[in-house]
Amino acid sequence: MTLASRIAVVALASLFATGTAFAQTTAPAAKSDTAATTTDKKAPKQHSAESLECSKQADAKGLHGKERKKFRSECMKEAKAGTAAPAAK
Repeated sequence: MTLASRIAVVALASLFATGTAFAQTTAPAAKSDTAATTTDKKAPKQHSAESLECSKQADAKGLHGKERKKFRSECMKEAKAGTAAPAAK
C-alpha cells in the first residue's frame, strides 16, 4: 500500500466516523403549550405600599442611579422598622 492510499483510507474512515456522530444527535424537544404560556407570560411582581411610597419620594427628589438605590434602601429599612419615611426636602 502506498502512502497516498493510506491517507485516503484514513480520510474516508474519519468521514464515516464523524457522519455517524452527527447522525446520532437528537433534535431539541418541542415546547408544550402549557410550558410556553407559563414561561412567556410571567405575572408582574407586586410591590409593597412602602416600596411605592419610597419610589415616589425618590422621584420627587429627582434621584437616579446609585443615589436613588441608596435612598430607597434607607427608606425601606425605616418603613419596615415602623418609623416614618424620611420627608422630602
